[in-house]
Amino acid sequence: MNEPVYPAALSELMEMLRLLPGIGKRSAERMAMALYQLDEEQRQALSENLRTLHERVLLCRECGNLAGEEEQGLCRICASPLRDKGVVCVVEEASQIRTIESGGVFRGVYHVLGGRIAPLEGKGVECLHLEKLDEKIKSGLVRELILALSSDVEGQATAVYLANRYKKDPLKITRLAQGLPAGSDLSYADPATIAVALNGRTSFD
Repeated sequence: MNEPVYPAALSELMEMLRLLPGIGKRSAERMAMALYQLDEEQRQALSENLRTLHERVLLCRECGNLAGEEEQGLCRICASPLRDKGVVCVVEEASQIRTIESGGVFRGVYHVLGGRIAPLEGKGVECLHLEKLDEKIKSGLVRELILALSSDVEGQATAVYLANRYKKDPLKITRLAQGLPAGSDLSYADPATIAVALNGRTSFD
């Protein structure tokens, strides 16, 4: 059976949609056709939202989490007086904060590395966002650093590097309990697993 032939503009849109995680060829086709069927007002709204997204969604100046333009440079977690600034949970990407928050047990703050050490991808220590974390630890206000990194090789290599970087500082360095599947990405853990892993966190030796 022959594959459907789409106009060039639709084919280009499908290829762009396939850049999104979890979107295969068939999903991209369905999404492209759904977008084509939107009315003019809906298409304009979607286009404007995408065009201005980076202007309206900023990075928190304290932790690197996502923050709205109306939040004056701080994400809601860093701005909250109810969060414990002495406990910092380190994650690879801002999207993983939502995963941990869904567990409902963590009341500290976060630091987003913006990636992890992956030599095969040409990503070394210089790719990590560490300046703000260094400042917080040097201030002496941080009591515990939780390394909530993925349990695959790159995540563990990054955790070892951070543990060695801060081992001489007067703070407790812990990691999530090993209830998380080996070699998995933290982003896909369910809330219950995250809660257990946080409550059972262990010292990073």
